[in-house]
Amino acid sequence: MSLATWGNKLHSGEITYPIVQQRKRWFLVSIILVVASLVLLFGKGLTLGLDFTGGSQYIITNVADPSAGPAEDVVNEIDSTQEPRITVLGEDDIRIQLGDLSDADQQAMTEALAEAYDVSVDAVSFDQIGPTWGAQLGKQAVQALVIFILLVFAVIALYFRAWRMAAAAILALIHDLLLTVGVYALIGFEVTPAAVIGFLTILGYSLYDTVVVFDKVKENTAHLTEQTRYTYEELANLAVNQTLVRSINTSIVALLPVAAILFIGTFVLGAGTLMDISLSLFVGMAVGTYSSIFVATPLEVALRGREPRIQEHTAKVLALRAGGSSDVVREDGTVHVGALTPGEHLGQASQPKRKRRK
Repeated sequence: MSLATWGNKLHSGEITYPIVQQRKRWFLVSIILVVASLVLLFGKGLTLGLDFTGGSQYIITNVADPSAGPAEDVVNEIDSTQEPRITVLGEDDIRIQLGDLSDADQQAMTEALAEAYDVSVDAVSFDQIGPTWGAQLGKQAVQALVIFILLVFAVIALYFRAWRMAAAAILALIHDLLLTVGVYALIGFEVTPAAVIGFLTILGYSLYDTVVVFDKVKENTAHLTEQTRYTYEELANLAVNQTLVRSINTSIVALLPVAAILFIGTFVLGAGTLMDISLSLFVGMAVGTYSSIFVATPLEVALRGREPRIQEHTAKVLALRAGGSSDVVREDGTVHVGALTPGEHLGQASQPKRKRRK
């Protein structure tokens, strides 16, 4: 079966996967992953970049042998209390990150590094970032995240006229953020301002995918109470299946160039802004694709299932289905349909059928 044929059968409802019906399984998986991420976050912690912690940074360019050994020896000789973070940038640059240094140690370190790597003093650049600026940057990042979440909640609630959809979308976003941060804590990736930009970007990407699915749910359930053939859960699950191929294709198309950038940034250009932002994008996009399919809509169905109107309609559909009732023409001309007829599938006749009166 080709991808196009599979997608057509999913869209028509001829093939459906019980994604929403098995939501307890996906919720359990997500809860385990979120708890593990929180344990890593508060236990191991994040490796914050110099922009957040403050400190000193040296970058040495045009180095013949950009190995970490000479830098470690220099730092240990001048200030043995320092624990340097040494990173090779590209093929001939090296970066050394330290804590705060006195003016005398700064000058001594510059001259010693130039001598150790056999370069001129002009090839050694120095920057110092105060802890106050780093704390302010972290505070602004948190503020941007909170404002983003509040605006997203308001826009989704107004567009879909349903706060439950907005709540499900926000919880899915928080889920994506926690899992991405958990990966950073597990592997020890450095969190830089570029990584934070990547975090905010993936939230927008995940939200876009979720809104597309929600829009299909809204379309499928627009005339929910005018028919008694399908429950809200079934129509929502149909929406997930109908957008499944689109979600997969979009994710693959988005992940391939990001993976290429990440590969080039890691193994060719070395660590830097390119690697930082591509890393957060790659992890976040993968997690966002999972959440838009297995978390957002199942969670929205779980919240909507508490509404008395939805509960009453679901009970009616299941009761009629169990009774095996046949078609009945109501006074308003609508035809109530009982169980599905042989050869009929979920995607057919999702809207109420009408019959002309004689």
